[in-house]
Amino acid sequence: MSIYLKRICRFTKAIFEFERNTYKSLVHLQDIEFTNSKERALKMDILHPKISAKSMPVLVWIHGGAWREGSRKQGLKHFVSFARQGFFCASIEYRLSHEAIFPAQIEDCKCAIRFLRAHAQEFHIDPQRIGVWGVSAGGHLAALLGTTHQIQEFEGNGGWANYSSCVQAVCDWFGPTDFLRINDFPRNIDFAPADSPEAALIGGIVVENQEKAAKANPITFVSKDAPPFLIMHGDNDLLVPLNQSQLLFDALKKAEVEVTLEVVKNGGHGNKKEFSSRAITKKMEKFFKKHLA
Repeated sequence: MSIYLKRICRFTKAIFEFERNTYKSLVHLQDIEFTNSKERALKMDILHPKISAKSMPVLVWIHGGAWREGSRKQGLKHFVSFARQGFFCASIEYRLSHEAIFPAQIEDCKCAIRFLRAHAQEFHIDPQRIGVWGVSAGGHLAALLGTTHQIQEFEGNGGWANYSSCVQAVCDWFGPTDFLRINDFPRNIDFAPADSPEAALIGGIVVENQEKAAKANPITFVSKDAPPFLIMHGDNDLLVPLNQSQLLFDALKKAEVEVTLEVVKNGGHGNKKEFSSRAITKKMEKFFKKHLA
């Protein structure tokens, strides 16, 4: 065997050992289909304790990627500590902007929530304790789940229509919340052109489609009935400016919704070092345990 092949084998074995040790005492389910849209089947991956004496609270993770890329597989690494503490964790996917424009993405997220409720007995979960956590574009969708629970037009027709898509807690990591205000501060991406992530999402230039843009804004639908929010954003984010989280925080506060805004010092957009600290993790664990556990 060549040196190259030996290295590959050692690397593969190391990955296997890491996953085996990481998921020890946990159940890892992959490729669970929750709906089949005309574009493609949509799936989720699940991580939960092997043994649970009571129905588990649910934590759903929504990936980022400017609504045009990303994978549900990215969520599993974030879930290990939560699953070990008794949470049923599901990492979901949604149609990307080159596959379907908004509101397809929020329709898919809502369908995933309804699917989980429809299978609550099978999964041994508590349908009244479902929280969501999203990153960047996923943070935008998580926030929308929290503010649009009464907006029927966003439910879509993906299935499980007899079940609610409401969530009981939202954690939004640096997600866009008001497309019409996203150019207020300088950053590394200009969101005005036709090829911007927002334009691709809504199917047109934001400034020329302000009504469409407003319908995609979580801030548009804020009401006193929204669930508790934990918002986290870095003060050095050059892709989604901090004002996006500040605007949502202010709107939720005005509506008398329980909300916390954590500004992460020196945090960039998805900066792994600042956002993977134990202090951040503890704040999230405290938030979800308070509202779900």
